[in-house]
Amino acid sequence: SITIPAIDRGTMEKADLDDKDRKIISIFEAEPGTSQADIAQQVGLSQPTVGARIQKLRQAGALAPAVGMDLKKVGLNLAKVDVTTKDSIDIINRFRGCPYFLNGMIVSGRENLCLFFVAEDIATIEAIVDRHLRSNPAVTTVDLGIVVSPVDAIVAPVKMALEKAEKGQCGFDCAACQYYVNDRCLGCPMTKHYKGKFW
Repeated sequence: SITIPAIDRGTMEKADLDDKDRKIISIFEAEPGTSQADIAQQVGLSQPTVGARIQKLRQAGALAPAVGMDLKKVGLNLAKVDVTTKDSIDIINRFRGCPYFLNGMIVSGRENLCLFFVAEDIATIEAIVDRHLRSNPAVTTVDLGIVVSPVDAIVAPVKMALEKAEKGQCGFDCAACQYYVNDRCLGCPMTKHYKGKFW
């Protein structure tokens, strides 16, 4: 049987934007550190009015701050993995706390799940896909693609693992994994076994 996730209708509403809102958003997009006073001058509104509009835009999700790393500059590889699975929610939940997991999306089409991973080397990404996706009985097909050259910089949040444990969030023991033992994976950054230098 196929698990169909419930749709949160609250996230499906569209923001009602006017020209001033669009101008504010475009100013933030060009220069995220722009002050409200500068925006007020450019938009032709008072600073308190701009402050109220910014708050309204943030509450509506039309203006969301993002903190992250430029993946190319910090030397991380990005992979897009298209998956056909009977249980997309379970797959996403398995990766939710993984430092290598960037994001996941339930999509329409033959492949019903799209996952993004980052790692210092491609071999580690391949090991993650083999160990956690290709071997999963709920997964029918897996298509792994490594991003060779993005058009623009990709700035994304990267989970930093500050405290190290014996086993990773996924429950696997790196020391007993053949990918890790045969130097085909750097290991989980959340564990004491991690061999990389980034996390």
